[in-house]
Amino acid sequence: MSKAIYIVTTEPNSGKSIVSLGLMQLLLGRTAKVGYFRPIIDDVPNGKTDNHIDTVLSYFNVDMKIEEAYAYTRSQVVQLKNQDKDDEIVGHIIHKYKTIENKFDFVLVEGTDFSGEGAIIEWDINVLIAKNLGIPAVILASGKNKTLDELVGNLYMAYDSFKEKGVDVLLIVANKVQPENVTIVSNELKEKLPDDVLVGTIPVNTILGSPTLKEIAQELDAQVLFGEDYINNQVGSFSVGAMQLRNYLTHLKKDSLVITPGDRADIILGALQANISTNYPSLSGIVLTGGLIPEDSIIKLIEGLSDIIPILSVARGTFFVTNKIGTIRPRIYAENTEKIQTSIQEFEKYVPTEELAEKLITFKAKGITPRMFQYNLLQKAKSSKKHIVLPEGLDERILLATKKLIDADAVTITLLGNKEQIISKLKELDIDLNTNDINIIDPTASVHFLDYATTLFELRKHKNVNLAMAKDLMEDVSYFGTMMVHKGHADGMVSGAIHTTQHTIRPALQFIKTKPGVSIVSSIFFMCLPNRVTVFGDCAINPNPNSEQLSEIAISSAATSAAFGIEPKIAMLSYSSGASGVGEDVDRVRKATEIIKEKRPDLKVEGPIQYDAAVDAKVGLSKLPDSEVAGQASVFIFPDLNTGNNTYKAVQRETGALAIGPMLQGLNKPVNDLSRGCTVDDIFNTVIITAIQAEGF
Repeated sequence: MSKAIYIVTTEPNSGKSIVSLGLMQLLLGRTAKVGYFRPIIDDVPNGKTDNHIDTVLSYFNVDMKIEEAYAYTRSQVVQLKNQDKDDEIVGHIIHKYKTIENKFDFVLVEGTDFSGEGAIIEWDINVLIAKNLGIPAVILASGKNKTLDELVGNLYMAYDSFKEKGVDVLLIVANKVQPENVTIVSNELKEKLPDDVLVGTIPVNTILGSPTLKEIAQELDAQVLFGEDYINNQVGSFSVGAMQLRNYLTHLKKDSLVITPGDRADIILGALQANISTNYPSLSGIVLTGGLIPEDSIIKLIEGLSDIIPILSVARGTFFVTNKIGTIRPRIYAENTEKIQTSIQEFEKYVPTEELAEKLITFKAKGITPRMFQYNLLQKAKSSKKHIVLPEGLDERILLATKKLIDADAVTITLLGNKEQIISKLKELDIDLNTNDINIIDPTASVHFLDYATTLFELRKHKNVNLAMAKDLMEDVSYFGTMMVHKGHADGMVSGAIHTTQHTIRPALQFIKTKPGVSIVSSIFFMCLPNRVTVFGDCAINPNPNSEQLSEIAISSAATSAAFGIEPKIAMLSYSSGASGVGEDVDRVRKATEIIKEKRPDLKVEGPIQYDAAVDAKVGLSKLPDSEVAGQASVFIFPDLNTGNNTYKAVQRETGALAIGPMLQGLNKPVNDLSRGCTVDDIFNTVIITAIQAEGF
C-alpha cells in the first residue's frame, strides 16, 4: 500500500505551508525517512528555485535534490495539455512520485497553489493526481473574507469532489479564521462532514500574516544599508514618517516598519533611538524612499550605534513604496525559522495530530505493509533503546550504519576496536559521527578483560580451555562482544560484516547457549515484499535439518513472526503439495508438519506444500481446498539451506524486496549474523531487530 498524504487547497493564499510544515514535523516524529514531492510548481526565473521546496528540504534536512522534488512547472503542464498529452502528464508524475516513494518511508505530496489562471482545471488536476497516486488527502481553505456558510460550504464541496472521484479525505482544515470564530467553524464542519473525517480550525496569526524585511527588500529591489543580520525581522505594521518627530514617535508600535524619505535624518535617528529605548516599542526596520541616502555625518553616527535595525534604501517614492508594501504576500522561506516554528506550533495546537497520525499509519492497511513493518520496528527499538555491541568497529559500513542509528536515536552503540584508529577512520571517510555519542572499547585495554577471560575459562574449562587460552580468545572481538552480552554489559551483538557466520556465532553457542526446550539455533529473514511482509526460515544456519529440527525451526519462526506483529501461517515447503508426493525429502517435511501439529496444535501449518500453492490463492484452493494456510502463508520454512538461501536471494534481487536479517532464533540472548556482502541498511535493520529481540530478555 502507498504511504503518503496529499495536501490540496481550494484557492490561492490559503496558507498551505502551515499544513505542509506541520505534517512534515508530525511524520518525522513517527518514521525514519520522509520524502517531499510537488507534482506541479509555479514557474521560477532561471537560476532560482521553488521557495516551497527549498524551505521544506532545507529546514527538515530532507535527503533530496530540488529537481527530484517536482515533476513539472506550470507552463510545462499548460503546454502538454494544449497538445492533449494528459496521459503523459500523469504518467510522468507517477514515475517521479514512485522514485521518491522507493527512497522514503513516507511521502508528503503538496498540490498546486492556484496562483495562475484556470482554477477549475487546476482543481481537477489535483484530484486526478491524488487518485492516480492512490493516496488520501488533506483539504485546506482560508476563512478570510468568507461568511461561515461560504467557508463550510466551500470545504464540503471540496470534500465531496474528492470522495466522488474515489479519493479518501482524512482531514479538513479551515485556516485564517478569526480567533473568536474557531469553535463555531469547528462545530459546523464536524456537523456537516462524516464522523471519520478529522477537522482542524486554525486562527489568523499575525506573525504568519506579515512580511519580513527580506521579503520587502526583494519586492522593492532595495539596497540594504545597515542591519543585514536582522533582515528576517517580522514587520508587524508600517507607517510613514512625514510629520515632526515629536508627533511621529507617538505612532510607533511593536515591530513597526518606519517608511520615510532618505533625507529625514530626524525621523531616522529618532526611530533608531526609540528602538533601543525602554520607553518605546522595538521596531522591525526602516525604509528610506526616493533613492536618498543620509549624509556622511548621519551615516557615521548610525555606524556608531550599538544596536541597528535593518535600514533599506529604495529608488521609488514614499507613496509607491507604501502601497507596494501593503500588497506583499508573506511567504515562509528556509531562513525564517520563526515563521516555520510558529507554523508547526499552530498546526500541533489546532489540528488533532494524534488521531491524524493514527489514520495515516492505518490507512487502508491490510495486514502489515513493509513500511508499516519498518515503522513499527523503529518505534519499538526507540521505545526501549537497547545497548548493542558491534565488534567490527573499523568497517566503513558499520561506521555509516552507526551514524544512522545514532541519528535515529534508536539504540546505544558500542564499537570494538582501537579508539584512535576508529576516530581516524571516521575522519578519513568524512563521517560526521560524534564519538561522544557512542562507546568505543579496545578489548585488550578494557577494565573487564581479565574478568571476561576468567569467566570464559570457568565456562569452558571442561573443554580443556585454560586461563591463558581464554585470554587469547578474549582478544578476539567476537568473543569479547559475545561476553559483553553474556555478562549483561550489552543487550545484543551484531557481527559478520567481515567475519564468517561460524566466527560470529561460535562464541554464542559455547556460552550464551540455547533457550530451555530449544535444541537448535536457526535463522529467519523478514522479507519486505511490495505489498506484504513474510518470514523465510532457515536461510542461513542449518544445511540439512531433519524432521525434528525442521519442526523446531518452524515453531521458533512462528513465535518470531507473532512477536513482530505478523500472524503466523506456516508453509512447510517442498516440491509436492499434500499427499501427492513421495520420496525421502518430501517425507521429511511431512513428518516435520506432523510433529508441529502434535507439539503446537494451536498453530496454523500446512505441509508439504509448494511455494505457488502457499502464496497464490487460486493455486492453493485447487491443490489444498480445505487448508487455512494455502494461498495466504506468512511463514515459509524451507527444507534445507541450499533451497532457503537461494530462494531468499532470488526473491530479494528479482523483486527488489528488502530482506531484513538474518535474525538468529533460539539463543538465550540475541546475537545476530550479517552477510559479508551486507549494506549499510542491512546493518541498520539487523541492529534494530536485535534491539527488539533484547526486549524479551
